[in-house]
Amino acid sequence: MNQIAGKRHIMLRVDEKQVENLKFATLFFNWSLDFSPGQFVMLWIPGLDEKPYTLSFHSQKRFGITIEAKGRFSEQAVKLEKGDIVGIRGPFGNGFEILKHGSCAVVAGGCGMAPLATLVEQLDKDVCFINGAKSEDYILYPGRFERQRLICTDDGSLGHKGLVTDLLFEQFEQGQKFDMVYACGPEIMMYNVFRLCEQYDVPCQVSLERYMRCGFGVCGACICGSRLVCVDGPVFGSEQLRSIKDFNKKAFLKSGREVDLPQYFAWRSL
Repeated sequence: MNQIAGKRHIMLRVDEKQVENLKFATLFFNWSLDFSPGQFVMLWIPGLDEKPYTLSFHSQKRFGITIEAKGRFSEQAVKLEKGDIVGIRGPFGNGFEILKHGSCAVVAGGCGMAPLATLVEQLDKDVCFINGAKSEDYILYPGRFERQRLICTDDGSLGHKGLVTDLLFEQFEQGQKFDMVYACGPEIMMYNVFRLCEQYDVPCQVSLERYMRCGFGVCGACICGSRLVCVDGPVFGSEQLRSIKDFNKKAFLKSGREVDLPQYFAWRSL
């Protein structure tokens, strides 16, 4: 397995592109990486920019990155085709602590399915898998997993009409005992998952997103409270989350200006 040096890119050709829906596409590369679910790589499009993405597919000789078209960089990234060349650095950061035995829940909201996909494939069978999206068309990888998902959609087009936290709350209220809850999605969703887990005394791990320049702790752009998301995360556990004052509150723009979290994600969509 190859570990790409953090300060340099390796140039790879897109081997395959899979269109997931109107907004999402997955790019596949024939290259081996030492990777743990939840870690990320920096994807560079020459002449444009560089952004962090997790791996949504991973095998001994291949990996895939799922991208949502929501800004200038990502809209260009989903237009890439087989044979196009990009730069990759990484992987970076700390991934999920994988529960080898016991019962767990995996809660994925929207594009939060991407970093959780490789985790789900490594977990034991006793998993409550909750997946939400704005509509049926935006449920990622519908035929990929053997285990059944509890689905919810904003518009009610598939499964429960409402929030993933509604379904997690139902599991707790029905007496389901979890040894760990994993979550990724909009930060307000993860914050509410964390609050539910605190209420029911269950540890959780979530994957945070912040603006990143370097990926390995030099630039400081991804600071969240006293933590650097790129090196201390992006996955944080309950004990860490309790002490991160900016969790679900503040983030920094590319300019370095601190803003409330809704403003940050509005900027990320430009």
